[in-house]
Amino acid sequence: MELDVFVIGGVGIDTIVRVPTLPLPAVETIHVDPVESYVGHTGHGVTLGCHLLGLRAGLADVIGDDDEGDRIRHLYDGLRMPLHVALHPSGTRRSVNLVAPDGQRLALYDARHPAGLRVDPDLWRTNVVRARHVHVSIMDFARDALSDALAADCTVSTDLHDWDGRNGYHKDFATSADIVFVSTSNLPDDAVDWIFANGRAEVVVAMAGADGSYLHVRDQAPRHIGAVQLPDRPVVDSNGAGDAYVAAFLARRLDGVSWYDAALAGSIAGAWACGSPGTHTDLITAEELAVRSRTIG
Repeated sequence: MELDVFVIGGVGIDTIVRVPTLPLPAVETIHVDPVESYVGHTGHGVTLGCHLLGLRAGLADVIGDDDEGDRIRHLYDGLRMPLHVALHPSGTRRSVNLVAPDGQRLALYDARHPAGLRVDPDLWRTNVVRARHVHVSIMDFARDALSDALAADCTVSTDLHDWDGRNGYHKDFATSADIVFVSTSNLPDDAVDWIFANGRAEVVVAMAGADGSYLHVRDQAPRHIGAVQLPDRPVVDSNGAGDAYVAAFLARRLDGVSWYDAALAGSIAGAWACGSPGTHTDLITAEELAVRSRTIG
C-alpha cells in the first residue's frame, strides 16, 4: 500500500466573512473585518488533516481550469500531497461562510457542477487499490467510486453532514461505508438504526458540535463523548472542525486504537481547529494530538 488515506471529492475555496451576529440584522450595510479566502471544503480538510497527522494522504476531485483551481494545485504541490483532478468548465466549488464571534457559522455553498456530473473513473481507480482506507465525500460524481472502493482491499468512510435521515441522495454513501460520520443537526432518532439495518457500517459517529459526539458501534450501546475544552485555544471559528474530527478519528483508528479512543482524538482535533480563524488554517499535528490526548484522556 502506498497511501494510508485516499479521499475522493470535496475541495474548493472558502471565503470567510466575520459578522457581528447570526442571524444577520435586516439592515442595508454591515461593516466587517477583512474578508479572507482559503483552500477548504470537506475533502480537503480530511486530506490535509491526515497529512498533518503523519499519514500518506491524497485527494481526487473535479475542479475548474480557473484561478481557484490553480490555487488548489499550487497548495498541493507545495505540500507534496498527491492531487488527481478532472477539469470541468463549470469551475471550482466555492463557499461564502459567515462566522459569528462565538465561532458559529452559516455556509452559502456554490456547488458549481451540474447535477448528474460523471467523470472518467480512472480519476480514482489507480489510487483506490493503493490505499489502506478510502474516504468518499458526498459529491454526486463520487457515488460511482463506491463500488470500486468496496471491491478494493481497504476500509471505507463517508461524512453525510446534515443528513435528515430521509433524503435518498445520501443513502448510497450511508450504506456503502464501514465508518459513517453524520451531524446530529437534522438527524432523526431512527437514522442510525436505519444505517446499521441497511448498510455495512461497523460504526456511526454522530457529531453534535458543542454537545460533543455520539459513538454508535454496531450491536453495542451508544456512548457520548463530551466536547473537549482547550483553555489555551478558545473557540473563534467552527469552520472545518468536523473535517478535523474525521481526520483524527481515521488516523488513530488506522493506528489500531479502539473506537472510543479514535472518537476522543477526533474531539480533541475538532476543538483544536475551532481555535484558529479561517478554514483548515491550523489543524492539529500528530505531536500535539499525542500531548493533548495524554492530558485529556
